[in-house]
Amino acid sequence: MTVSDIIKGLLSMTGKKQADLAEVLGMSSKQAMSNKVRMNRWSADDLIKAAELCGGKVAIIMPDGQTIQLRNDEDEKSPDA
Repeated sequence: MTVSDIIKGLLSMTGKKQADLAEVLGMSSKQAMSNKVRMNRWSADDLIKAAELCGGKVAIIMPDGQTIQLRNDEDEKSPDA
């Protein structure tokens, strides 16, 4: 199963459309989104935004059970910035 398959499933489970994800990713054309899905090209930031769109999070789970949540740079900016 590819990352694109997982993202399509996630969108389906949460009632979201690829167009919703394209908007969150700042993609203006349907073709650009189709190419990303077809070519299975996803950055960590793309995955984080897709998860957030669907109400989820992206994390690394270590062998000891420790969870390290991945966030995009925008989440780490302070309100004073």
